[in-house]
Amino acid sequence: MLSLSGGLFLGWALGSNDAANVFGTAVASRIISFRTASILCGLAVVTGAVLQGQEGIHTLSGLTEQTIRTLVITSLCAALTVTLMTILSLPISTSQAIVGAITGIGLATGYVNFSGLEKVVICWIATPVGAMFISFIVYKILGIIFTKIPMSMLTRDKILWSMLLVVGVYGSYALGANNVANATGIFSGQFKGITDTDLALFGGLAIAVGVITYSRRVMMTVGGGIMRLDAFAALVAVTSMAITVHIFAVVGVPVSTSQGIVGAIIGVGIIRGVHTIQYRMLRNIGVGWFLTPTISLILSAAGYAIFCRPIAG
Repeated sequence: MLSLSGGLFLGWALGSNDAANVFGTAVASRIISFRTASILCGLAVVTGAVLQGQEGIHTLSGLTEQTIRTLVITSLCAALTVTLMTILSLPISTSQAIVGAITGIGLATGYVNFSGLEKVVICWIATPVGAMFISFIVYKILGIIFTKIPMSMLTRDKILWSMLLVVGVYGSYALGANNVANATGIFSGQFKGITDTDLALFGGLAIAVGVITYSRRVMMTVGGGIMRLDAFAALVAVTSMAITVHIFAVVGVPVSTSQGIVGAIIGVGIIRGVHTIQYRMLRNIGVGWFLTPTISLILSAAGYAIFCRPIAG
């Protein structure tokens, strides 16, 4: 069970960086307090992990062969990478961190399921692109609804606030269903008496703790760093991200809420005029996405070489 601590550490790191993206736009817009957002997010994450997290766990557990020792190295290297990026306030992909670490171990041992890896990488690319296009559709639909239905400004704000709570909870549920595999998926089948549902529960709880204890900095980066969002734009962005991530949860491929929310915010920015997008922050986030799997891969391969490879002679 001690070896599972690496996965729990990764779950905490995931929560601190990735999970809170579902409420980041609302918190940065001061529509919802951080305390309220983090509690709602944590509860919904655990629920989504337990009810729909098993498909993603199955996908990640089949990317390479693992021993107890390599499991610890993989989870710790991924967690250290995510923690580093969190300290830098960069919203990165925990999926990229864990898959990078798994690939590093696989390259070191000579076994990588490249067909499964190809499926994951394709979904990584599709996540921000899909969220961006979904945001176009959601923006138009919600725009028509709020334009056609007569209401006062106060009523409009109350409706937006309520809807942000609802989609934030939904996005958190989708995050738990999709991303719990990043925290504990590699441990599937490794411990006698521990089922995938148990792993989903442990991972979901670890993510929830990360959300509550250390997610505020990345929330503010995502919510206000890429472009300034009003309540309507925040609603569009979170709804689009949640739909995108939930689709991939059903497919069984862990993807990044960070990539989803960034793609959705870019979609809103394109509709409102590209001059509203802060390209410097966007560039920094892109660099983080590139560095995450690279650093994680290097760390895990080096960890295997140091702690697992038999000494000749």
